[in-house]
Amino acid sequence: MDEEQLLDYEEEQDETQEQAKTIAENGDASKKIKGNYASIHSSGFRDLMLRPELLRAIIDCGFEHPSEVQHECIPQAILGMDIVCQAKSGMGKTAVFVLATLQQLTPVDGTVSVLVMCHTRELAFQISKEYERFSKYMPGTKVSVFFGGMPIKKDEETLAKNTPHIVVGTPGRLLALGRTGQLKLKNIKFFVLDECDKMIGDADMRHDVQEIFKMTPQEKQVMMFSATLPRELRVVCKKFMQEVSHLLKKKFFCVVALLENTLRAIFKLSRPSFVQTLRQKFVLYILERIFVHIGKDLKDFLE
Repeated sequence: MDEEQLLDYEEEQDETQEQAKTIAENGDASKKIKGNYASIHSSGFRDLMLRPELLRAIIDCGFEHPSEVQHECIPQAILGMDIVCQAKSGMGKTAVFVLATLQQLTPVDGTVSVLVMCHTRELAFQISKEYERFSKYMPGTKVSVFFGGMPIKKDEETLAKNTPHIVVGTPGRLLALGRTGQLKLKNIKFFVLDECDKMIGDADMRHDVQEIFKMTPQEKQVMMFSATLPRELRVVCKKFMQEVSHLLKKKFFCVVALLENTLRAIFKLSRPSFVQTLRQKFVLYILERIFVHIGKDLKDFLE
């Protein structure tokens, strides 16, 4: 990743801290969390080609237009690309990976397919509630949240009797469940770290995350989200990924604008690796429009 500043976003946690404390004390999961974000993009969620069940849930939540970070990240994520994303507070970062994983999820009984880790139980609780409200029209999709401060036996019983398809939790508790064999990670297809800088920047949490990562299959989609990501941590992030797409750089917005408003466009790219990224955007946004890459990879691009 170069020196260019990425857009920045922090998860809002204040509204849910008391609710997370309540569930930690008495297990009451009935309270709903209503999130919000600044929607500044004119396109609708339908343009993101999400499944009808998700669109219905989005409408129920009162959202009409995706935020800029959602408009940029969700198409990349539903293509299965590994992603590192930084985005500003209030831009709806959580919805990016929640919608992207639900879009691709095919629930299999007794199998955990989605694993989401974060650094606090408050944030874990909030994310689990987001999964629940966006999957309301996806019958049979089960979500569970696991974190420290509660008896681990209860978590083990949940995994044994009612295995969730989506697991959200903190690294320490998830590692403990993984080591006992109660949390089976061999079928994980989506590996998500929210506020990854907090976990990777902490030596103990980083160790736990790495150990959990080793328990998952090599073939999976990895997505990392952060408000800030210092240079020294970027190197660590790359070790978790195969072909990472760093979002959101301003030049990507220029590409999207051209694809949405231009019949013909000629791009001169500085790196061969950018060809595939732009091709994917071309296919995703405008099938009928003409796109030409100038350079030594022209033949490969046009195939």
